[in-house]
Amino acid sequence: MKRIWLVLLLLPLVVQAADVTGKWEFQVDLGGQGGSPTFTFKQAGEKLTGKYTGALGEADLTGSVKGDAIEFKFTVKGDLGELTATYSGTVSGDTMKGKTEYGQLGSGTFTAKRAK
Repeated sequence: MKRIWLVLLLLPLVVQAADVTGKWEFQVDLGGQGGSPTFTFKQAGEKLTGKYTGALGEADLTGSVKGDAIEFKFTVKGDLGELTATYSGTVSGDTMKGKTEYGQLGSGTFTAKRAK
């Protein structure tokens, strides 16, 4: 019984969200096309806000971080109309990786490193 209580007491420490606050440099691959956008994140608990800067211009982003899982999106307006990009992946220290969807531009993968 004591072990169960110990596990229950320590569980919140294990599932604590990663802290992604700061500037990150991404490499995005959309099936042969891609880019190197920069994201600046501000995290408050599980809530994520920030800014995308890249080939599509600049845009505000929103999302969440739960444990080591990260999800966020941003919307830009351009020659092709409105485009929403979504990202979902995992964070491990100063790196992250996962999948991305860029509307009509296609889907692919990303890797990222925290900028120094």
